Amino acid sequence: MFHKLDPLWDPRWQALVDRHPHASVFHTTGWLKALHRTYGYQPVVYTTSSPMGELKNGLVFCRIGSWVTGSRMVSLPFSDHCEPLVDSPEELVFFVECLQAEMEHQEWKYLEVRPVNGSLNPKEREGGFQTTEHYYLHRLCLRSEIGDILRILHKDSVQRRIRRAERAGLICECGRSDKLFKDFYGLLLLTRSRHHLPPQPYAWFRNLVDSLDSSLEIRVAYKEEVPIAAILILRFRDTIYYKYGCSSIKFKNLGAIALLLWGAIRDSKTAGAEQFELGRSDVDNKGLITFKDHWSGGHTGMVYWRYPGQDSLAMGEGWKRKAV
Repeated sequence: MFHKLDPLWDPRWQALVDRHPHASVFHTTGWLKALHRTYGYQPVVYTTSSPMGELKNGLVFCRIGSWVTGSRMVSLPFSDHCEPLVDSPEELVFFVECLQAEMEHQEWKYLEVRPVNGSLNPKEREGGFQTTEHYYLHRLCLRSEIGDILRILHKDSVQRRIRRAERAGLICECGRSDKLFKDFYGLLLLTRSRHHLPPQPYAWFRNLVDSLDSSLEIRVAYKEEVPIAAILILRFRDTIYYKYGCSSIKFKNLGAIALLLWGAIRDSKTAGAEQFELGRSDVDNKGLITFKDHWSGGHTGMVYWRYPGQDSLAMGEGWKRKAV
């Protein structure tokens, strides 16, 4: 039997997220609230658990509607990954088959699932699922001593930049104050403009701060009280997520981003974190891959899957998929 629940109101969802080994910050109620408040996406969880019993598994989606692309179910938009919270490959196969059957009764154009491990089930292609996007995921293990972690980071692109920033006398502040938020968003506008990209809405970051509370932290580097670089990081259990970074091109040579990232890694290690995730990169973005590899020491492949698998999207829609 397949059931649906609203994760924004059903406390069983966050309880499952808190204990499930495959859960991430992107599963949390806080992240889902920010998506709902900013974009109006209504999240829904599919589960085999009864409406009154303990929640033992679940796949969370957001329904995205557009007069251009039609209605689609994505797990999850604006999220690097969202692993199905199941306990066995057989259980996942059952979920996939039920969702495919559900498609017959809905007006969805497609389902998209974003697992971490690159696989959906042993019969993806037979079942009609096909890959839509390929990414690399970058992670740094924090289980070693802090000195050993520093030594494995790239000597020229990381270690030297950290020392340069320290010699420049940069001051770093962290927290969730209105001042830090304002400085972060101002730098983000500059960075997105420099890369000829539209900025994420102000409301998105405001809702992230309000919904994730102490799980979110903004770090800003200042040169003589002028904000020159900033990062936004998230925490869930023993993992820290580097989600957004931005800077002023005028002060690029000072190594402010390196100083901010190293400070976040050092403080995360001290606070008991075991992993620092630098997020995804497009497989064709060599510059971003190189930058993140200098911090993580490498990457793993990550694949998004879509059903039905045939390319039913209109030409030119690819950038819309990447946007979410």
